[in-house]
Amino acid sequence: MPKKAKELSAKAVEKLSKDGAHAVGGVDGLLLQIRGDSARSWVLRIRINEKRRTIGLGAYPELSLAEARRKAQAMRVSVSNGGDPLQDKRDRRASLADSNVLTFDEAARRLIAAKSPEWANAKHAAQWARTLETYASPYIGKIPVADVTTAHVVEVLTPIWRTKTETASRVRQRIEAVLDWAKAYGARDGDNPARWRGHLDKLMATPSKVREVRHHAALPVDAMHGFMLTLRAREGMAARALELAILTAARSGEVRGATWAEIDLDSATWTVPAERMKARKEHRVPLSAPAIALLRALPRFAGTELVFPNSKGQPLSDMALLSVMKRMQVDAVPHGFRSTFRDWAGDRTNYPRDVAEMALAHTLRDKVEASYRRGDALAKRANMMADWATFIDTAPAVGNVTPIRRQA
Repeated sequence: MPKKAKELSAKAVEKLSKDGAHAVGGVDGLLLQIRGDSARSWVLRIRINEKRRTIGLGAYPELSLAEARRKAQAMRVSVSNGGDPLQDKRDRRASLADSNVLTFDEAARRLIAAKSPEWANAKHAAQWARTLETYASPYIGKIPVADVTTAHVVEVLTPIWRTKTETASRVRQRIEAVLDWAKAYGARDGDNPARWRGHLDKLMATPSKVREVRHHAALPVDAMHGFMLTLRAREGMAARALELAILTAARSGEVRGATWAEIDLDSATWTVPAERMKARKEHRVPLSAPAIALLRALPRFAGTELVFPNSKGQPLSDMALLSVMKRMQVDAVPHGFRSTFRDWAGDRTNYPRDVAEMALAHTLRDKVEASYRRGDALAKRANMMADWATFIDTAPAVGNVTPIRRQA
């Protein structure tokens, strides 16, 4: 007969820390599964119809050692009497799918339908649906939204918490939003089991400590002059769109969707409507002299109002600008130029931080500061963008670079 595992105390289980599955004794096959610092969960290894199966019982410490033993023992008794806990679980899910119970999948669908009108574009809604369908639905999609527990959420997140940390964080946030919607709708009660602060942060490793945050690759500030010389020598709409994105510190999507109706060359202002902005707020962009010259030199095409149409008169794809950089063999991405601009503004100029943040169309995090800042500092930003254009048109000096000291 196989050797029985030593029956561990609750204190001994609490001290277990090594990766792997640890037998805790008390019930044959009961194990505490540990994966780094990210999660701990109970599993039962058991033979059902001569096949070895592993059944998840719940998260630790939400499910205590004593509770895990009772649950595991009940399953063993069921199997010894000819039962099949896994098939029972599948049958319950199938019956729920045929009933009128509001499942997690249906709650997610309703939330997305309700919130998508306020999102910047249809792509965001599609990303929400895709991430939940891929990572949450296989585990909790058919479960009544009222019955989703912390154990379920941990079960969803554990497989991807260490390997796809950024994605896992988004999945957690979206599950939390679905469950918040369900509570407001009246379909569930109690605290949200997907909340992070004061709850999952006690069960799972902090995302930033699991995997280093990867920022958009950006060029160093002093590499901008050489890059712009090379970029301006290239032909094509994508190259010109990238050039304007750099001169205005705008997002790629804002540039690719720009129309001539948004641009006033006489007042040197580009007004991006709220529906095309990430923050859903109209954004006025001051155009420097080089940006105006670029726009005046562009051809206008019949049948489209787009400033940078593709050959079919449609907006350039989100890969068009990146492809330009790949052909130039530059180790950076278009969005990274916004970081380069921010580094320049912070390190080489005296412009206030909030003016630089406004240039990037960032929402001020300080709510008090934001409440007092009613204007958009367009005149100051016009000076800033003119200085930025001058900086990237000027070859860097040998040795130390002298910061720009224009008074804002």
